[in-house]
Order: sequence, then C-alpha cells, then structure tokens
Amino acid sequence: MRARSGRLLIAFAVLVQTSVSAQYAPAPVDLPQQTFRSSVDLVTIQASVRDRRGRPMTGLTPGDFEVRDNGELRPVLSLRADLRSPISLAILVDMSGSMRLGPKIAMTRQAFASVLSQLRPGEDEVALFTFDSALHERQSFTRDLTAFDGALTAFEPFGTTSLYDATAETARQLAARSATHKAIIVLTDGIDTSSTLTASEVSGLAASIDVPVYVVATVPSMDQRVMLEADRAIRAESADLRDLAEWTGGQLIFASSFTETVAVASGLVNGLRQQYVLAIEAAGAHEWRRLDVHVKHPSATVKARTGYFGG
Repeated sequence: MRARSGRLLIAFAVLVQTSVSAQYAPAPVDLPQQTFRSSVDLVTIQASVRDRRGRPMTGLTPGDFEVRDNGELRPVLSLRADLRSPISLAILVDMSGSMRLGPKIAMTRQAFASVLSQLRPGEDEVALFTFDSALHERQSFTRDLTAFDGALTAFEPFGTTSLYDATAETARQLAARSATHKAIIVLTDGIDTSSTLTASEVSGLAASIDVPVYVVATVPSMDQRVMLEADRAIRAESADLRDLAEWTGGQLIFASSFTETVAVASGLVNGLRQQYVLAIEAAGAHEWRRLDVHVKHPSATVKARTGYFGG
C-alpha cells in the first residue's frame, strides 16, 4: 500500500526539491476534484473562519472572502455554509508499539467514542482505519454508527509507525466521498518511525484533493508534549505533523488528559459543521498552484488548504 502511494507522488519529486523545498510547502498531487461539477473546472476549498476569541464566524458572504491563486485574486463562484450538511470522516488510529505506553491507547479509544457521539446516525458517514507499519481498513464508510460498537477493543498496539504513508492512502480513499464536509482525524502519539513518504508529500496529496487533516496527539504528560515541541525545534528544516495538518487546512491538537481528549474530539466535529465551502475557477496551467484565503475582517483567522494542482 505504501508502494502505491509512493508511485502516486514520485512524479512530483523534482517539483518538491526545486520550487517548494525552500519554503517547506506541501508537494502537489494530480487528483481530480470531486465536489463541484460544471462547464468549467472548479477548485473547492473548505475554510474554517474564527474570530480573535476562537469562535466560528457565521453569516459571511462571498464578498467577505479574498482568495488568491498564485497571488492572483480570484472571484468566489460559490459559497456553502450549511450546518445540516452531512460529514464524511475517515478516522485513522495509531496501533503501533509506542501506543502501549501509559494510558495512550485508552485515551485514543475515548477520543474515538467522543467523535462518534457527535455524529448524526443515518446522515454522517465514517470509516475506521488503523495503522502500524501498514494501513488496515477496519470498517468501510457507513452511516450505521452501531457498526463501530467496541471497534477498537480487539486491537493491541504493535510494530512500527507509518503515519504519513497511512494518511496518504486514507486521503485518496476519502477523496471519492461526496459529502460537503470531509476530513481525516488521526489519533496518535505523534511519532512517525517508518514511512516512505514525508509530511510534505502527504500534505500535498491531501491539500490537492481538499482533505483537511486533524491530528490529535494523545500525549498523557506535559513532559511528552515538551519533548515533541523540542523535536520540532531541532528538526526545523523538515516538515512534521504540524505542517501536515496546517497545510491541509487542519490542525495539530494535543490532548494530555481524558477530559481534554473528550473536549478536543467533540470540538473537531462541531468545527467541521461550521466550515465554509468555497469554489473558484481552476487555473489551466498544469502545475502546483499556491492558495491564500483571507476574510476581510481584522479579527478573522482562516484555515484552508494551501494549494492545488491545476490543469
């Protein structure tokens, strides 16, 4: 499975090393857009907009957004903001050996249950994947939430961690779903040990097909959280989990207690429902295109995909 994802991205290796590496931006992947269909090619953008207090900003119109494609201002052709729109989630659970330490796996199971409790049976759909050195599909996409009762109880952590490879393959599968709002939620301790792909390459794949990646790092002590932050500082010249999340319009969130885990998981689903979904006309050039999305309000903060592959 890693080989298949690697073949998908190898054609863009030169681009990653030349035009992108200097800024550590995500590598492009040539995948079709799925959500909007019309007489012109459109690029969809899931955008989370919050004020300075972190609260979702509602009631925005196309005129409130400013979208630049490789620096060129593009008109917003369509804007959706519907709290009743269904969600399509791919939940990716780390079952590698490092998850055996402390209460990590117990916190992960609680986070999984908390996400499910926020979904609407018969409307929202979810799929469950686990990963160690490889990706394992445990439950295909379904709206029957009872199919996940006790879903993680039979699995025990074992093996190495191919987090980036697993995320890349999951993003490809989620791309085919037709829901207005879709995302990958990764439940992990935040340490990749054996992927063949880099965070930059996976970010490019996910951003190209507009799949935001939310990484919930279940680190049950502040010491481990500090360790991860220190590791990021040491490896400042390489992409990591935070980049993977932010370049796709997602987020890296730490959960250091059971209470925090429940709050984080619940907040993710609510945030997805309140996203705006924009559409702009795609560029004709067969190349990686940088996207910059802003809202014309001084207190607004926007999280959205950072690019797409045109042509």
